[in-house]
Amino acid sequence: MKVNYNWLKEYVGDVLPDAAEVDRLLTEHAFEIDGVETVEGEIVLDVDVLPNRSSDCLCHRGVARELATILDIELAHDPLRAQPALTETDKITVNIADTNACPRFTASLMTGIAVKASPDWLKTRLASIGQRSINNVVDATNYVMYAIGQPLHAYDADLFPQVDGTWQFGVRYGVAGEVVEILPEGKNTEPRQVTCVGTELLIVDDSSNTPIGLAGVKGGQFAGVHAGTKNIIIEAAHFHPTVTRKTARRLGIVIDASKRFENECSRELPPYAQFEIIKLIKQIAGGEYQGTLDVYAQEKNNPPVDVRLSKVNALLGLELSLEQVRDIIVRTGAAVSDRAAADVLTCIGPFERTDLLIEEDFVEEVGRLYGLSNIFAVTPDTSAVATVSTKQFYSEHIRQTLLAAGFSEVITSSFQKKDHIQLRNALASDKSYVRSSLAQNLHQVLDANFSHTDLLGIRSVQVFEIGTVFDKTADGVSEHISLAIGVCQKGNGYTPKDNAPLQVALDAVATSLNTPIDWSITQGVAEADLSAVIAVLPEPASYTAMVERTTATYTPVSPYPSVARDIALWVSVGTSSDEVIKALRAPAGDLCVRIDLFDTFEKNGQTSFAFRLVFQSQEKTLTDPEIDAVMTVVNAAVVELGWVVR
Repeated sequence: MKVNYNWLKEYVGDVLPDAAEVDRLLTEHAFEIDGVETVEGEIVLDVDVLPNRSSDCLCHRGVARELATILDIELAHDPLRAQPALTETDKITVNIADTNACPRFTASLMTGIAVKASPDWLKTRLASIGQRSINNVVDATNYVMYAIGQPLHAYDADLFPQVDGTWQFGVRYGVAGEVVEILPEGKNTEPRQVTCVGTELLIVDDSSNTPIGLAGVKGGQFAGVHAGTKNIIIEAAHFHPTVTRKTARRLGIVIDASKRFENECSRELPPYAQFEIIKLIKQIAGGEYQGTLDVYAQEKNNPPVDVRLSKVNALLGLELSLEQVRDIIVRTGAAVSDRAAADVLTCIGPFERTDLLIEEDFVEEVGRLYGLSNIFAVTPDTSAVATVSTKQFYSEHIRQTLLAAGFSEVITSSFQKKDHIQLRNALASDKSYVRSSLAQNLHQVLDANFSHTDLLGIRSVQVFEIGTVFDKTADGVSEHISLAIGVCQKGNGYTPKDNAPLQVALDAVATSLNTPIDWSITQGVAEADLSAVIAVLPEPASYTAMVERTTATYTPVSPYPSVARDIALWVSVGTSSDEVIKALRAPAGDLCVRIDLFDTFEKNGQTSFAFRLVFQSQEKTLTDPEIDAVMTVVNAAVVELGWVVR
């Protein structure tokens, strides 16, 4: 979230440290800062607000309150400090079909306003956080949302029909096939028509049952504010986070307003937002405030939570006193009282902190505000393993057997574009199914990696995977561990020659386990139900001791492709291949990353060696002319030594 430093300062006051110190404080106690920059002459911090704090900190007041908590000070100006005084109106009604989906709905009427360009200060402030100015009324709704975290929407009251002198709103679920015309998105200038599937929550004109917006997601074209608007109705409501998220994700309309509803901002916010926007519109658009409708059908208050001193110290590894814990929790704005039982605090988080619901939530607050740098790691005492995992034991046994046979382990994705079992909420369109087999993934690995054989100095790709696969059953879905082994010896797919090294690996696994295995073999890839195999093996008494490995040195992998060239030459009998490789190394230069001997024979008192030289750059893709020039130098060096290039 983009956060304007001067905007924060209006809430925190002159005691707010400079931007660099704010960066440090938030990083050490709350959020990561992705950057600090100057936009429109304003200092702007890019704050990575974590999901558990998005309910209260996707706004400037929330971040300012967090800074005040860290600094242990009171906010100089807090728009949420006092309950707002709003006048009731009987000119607006609302009919809420499902109060669980919309537990609170507020609407305020203002008359005699003037829609025009926003003042420069408002344009600059919105532009600094990446928002485009529309007009003073729309800008005011956006400003209040970024100020205190409550989305709002304004309607032209004169375009909204009245019945017996009242404006009638409704909130209900859409009907499959029903069409809603919503406001343009992004750079689009034309309204978008959305067809409902029946899961969307709609705001409607209740007098005609006409949809006028997607609740929590996007306002409708219906009764939109324009240059001639004189009277407006401002809506601020609370919509169910899951309903909002599903609609926004299905339609691809993930905007700042829907993000705040998805993260369940407090149900207490709407009247505070109404108070702020009424005040702001009077300032920049004039007009008179006529009153507010506030229907609060389902209240939701933060629960009292018992926080035990022993639990705090046990989880954090500290020795804090009850007074220290109390002082830290009070800084968050929570109400804290001592229980009759010793060393227990009963805490109720402030209404905007909808994340403080269980004891561990408050323990986390104590830890981060006390300072994670003040919490030191304590190494637990070692203890003997109570039980031996049969699956882990035999999986590791097979792993070591195949590694010794020259195979490499791979780990592939559990998600597929197509398979038997589809996910309800997929990560992406090409990851909508879970795999029923490892074979398909292993074929892809073999095909993708054969091009690297020269660079690795191998003649074939030999891989295996041990992983979970999923099956459809009469009762639903089951899963088991599968083992797949694959071999590829040529670049254009399977060859029957792959079967020989594959069979060697299969025999090695069966011999090491001392049991027959039922393999399914398809074009160089064999797969077996490892769970079924393990089920008939004896229970292990203990794990096999790990062999200490030699120290490895990491070399960065070049992102650029390698190029291979072959050279065959006659040398006198008695000349070793190592001597020839040493002679080739210098003229081949630094771009030559490996030289491998792949053929040798003797004839007429001479020895023939054939070598493959592999070239690769860490900086660019090599061209044929560049490598041809290197090979010309290599050939000349060979001739100079008296060897004959074949």
